[in-house]
Amino acid sequence: MSPFLRPVLAVCILLWSTLAHAQGKPPIVAAASDLKFALTDVAARFKADTGREVALNFGSSGNFARQIQQGAPFELFMSADEDFVFRLADAGLTRDRGALYAIGRIVLYVPKGSNLALDAQLRGLRAGWGDVRKFAIANPEHAPYGRAAREALLALGLWDLVQPKLVLGENIAQAAQFVTTRSAEAGIIALSLAIAPELQRQGMHLLLPETLHAPLRQRMVLTARAGDTAALFYRYLQQPAARAILRAYGFSLPGE
Repeated sequence: MSPFLRPVLAVCILLWSTLAHAQGKPPIVAAASDLKFALTDVAARFKADTGREVALNFGSSGNFARQIQQGAPFELFMSADEDFVFRLADAGLTRDRGALYAIGRIVLYVPKGSNLALDAQLRGLRAGWGDVRKFAIANPEHAPYGRAAREALLALGLWDLVQPKLVLGENIAQAAQFVTTRSAEAGIIALSLAIAPELQRQGMHLLLPETLHAPLRQRMVLTARAGDTAALFYRYLQQPAARAILRAYGFSLPGE
């Protein structure tokens, strides 16, 4: 960006934030899509407990980090990869370096009625590979869960086999959707999505060993423009009520 445009952009951002607060608009939370069900439940509990609302926007962590760098009006960023938070902090776009809120896990997920056998080493997937037309993961280039899926497949010696049949979701929620709609016969998705009632009704899953990939250390941070409600929600996410919900969706919590 041109150095002459930076001051103009800063003024526009400040004016937008001031106007949004004056109009009482809920702060926008940019959240990794593995949080789709868990964070929706947390936000509903937050509203019941505080009377305040937040607007949830789900997507890939890498895309959100880029959008924040470009001036997107997010007040809280909940990333599936803490490195994205650290980069924003180093660029001076956040209040601090944030807080670790969860450790994520990945699963092999197949539609109900699938003939593929589920096992931790994915031998059943290899044995039934001839029946698989498409295999879904999130795009590893900007989705941390996609990167973890690729690491797991590489560790199991399956990446070369799977690659020709890959279908890449823009984020992990879209990868899950490919399987639930049977656009793919199997995929690797987030545990937090697989155990949500909606996806449990439509598919079956097997938790993959965490040794197959780098830890999915999920970190959240308030952006430099965050207001009072965003800050309150940030603190709420670290309290027992919110932590219990995250735990129920299969997240490991820091300090436990």
